[in-house]
Amino acid sequence: MTGLFFILLFWLVGNALSLLTGGYVSGNIIGMILLFASLCLHWVKAETVRPAAKFLLGAMALFFVPYGVGLMDSYRVILENLWAILVSGIVSTILVLLVAGKTFQSLNRRARLRHIKHLRHDA
Repeated sequence: MTGLFFILLFWLVGNALSLLTGGYVSGNIIGMILLFASLCLHWVKAETVRPAAKFLLGAMALFFVPYGVGLMDSYRVILENLWAILVSGIVSTILVLLVAGKTFQSLNRRARLRHIKHLRHDA
């Protein structure tokens, strides 16, 4: 019960901060970041939250039912905008892949250069 309290508390705080800051970032995301930070800083023990988190993950399929019903209810709007949805999905996927790949290559290159400099310094 304590774990569920912490999860809901950080969700509530995240939503409140989202409303106070104009809603640019979802309250769910802010709450998750705050919960993650409190776990990393050991303000909240992972053992406290783990049982509630496992229960919520086990019931995750139920959380998607309202979205599925909403999709079925608005299928005409989706069909009218299908090309825009497909193009934006494909373009955004390609952009994410390119940015993630370039970021990985850059970080990997930096790590190799640091390793080489370290080896030369030790020799």
